[in-house]
Amino acid sequence: MSINKEMILTFLILIVAIIFFGITDIDLKIQDIFFDSTSHSWILDKNLQPYKFIFYDGIKKLLIFIGILFLITLILFRKNPTIQAYKRGIIIVILSGILVPVIVGGLKKATNMPCPKNEIHYGGVYPSTKVWESYPKTFHQPSSIKCFPAGHASGGFALLSLFFLFKRRRNKIVALLGALTVGWSMGLYKMMIGDHFLSHTVITMILAWLIVLLIKKFIDRDGTIHKN
Repeated sequence: MSINKEMILTFLILIVAIIFFGITDIDLKIQDIFFDSTSHSWILDKNLQPYKFIFYDGIKKLLIFIGILFLITLILFRKNPTIQAYKRGIIIVILSGILVPVIVGGLKKATNMPCPKNEIHYGGVYPSTKVWESYPKTFHQPSSIKCFPAGHASGGFALLSLFFLFKRRRNKIVALLGALTVGWSMGLYKMMIGDHFLSHTVITMILAWLIVLLIKKFIDRDGTIHKN
């Protein structure tokens, strides 16, 4: 499939996903699984260890380390034949590691949507709202809020770019599965502590792939998604 068609398809899937989660109550049904209405607490406390270190602090530091390692390798060993052979893929990974979290973070500021823990349904003060809606006029927002899409998981889903680093089909598939595992581990953790709905993580995953495709097209400019 050409990369242009892949981008269009991904964009359409993104729009459909936003509409689907907006007109259904699947977010609440899934999130209710992680919430104890009797004790008014989430299945995991956000400060509980070792989960906080593994799925939040630790994984963030690891992803930053991986990004810096790729950058240093590209700079110091740029004349190495192996690095030259994988140069484009490395650049795509580095740019994705930077742009995916930055773009998602920017969208979080613009959407002004609450986390599950902030909504009235879970003991908060914010009414439930869709991404295309404004808050009711009767609601006086305490402060700007930044919970949609999922910023934490964006770093994990940026690893989807590893698909374009490898040349063999098997390695590409392993890279995709690995990136999805990391991204969803981070996303599910945030759902279990009440920081995100399912839709937040799904939208971040799709958006991350779209950004990766745009970076791929910009770097290669050859029109073929699987060509290295």
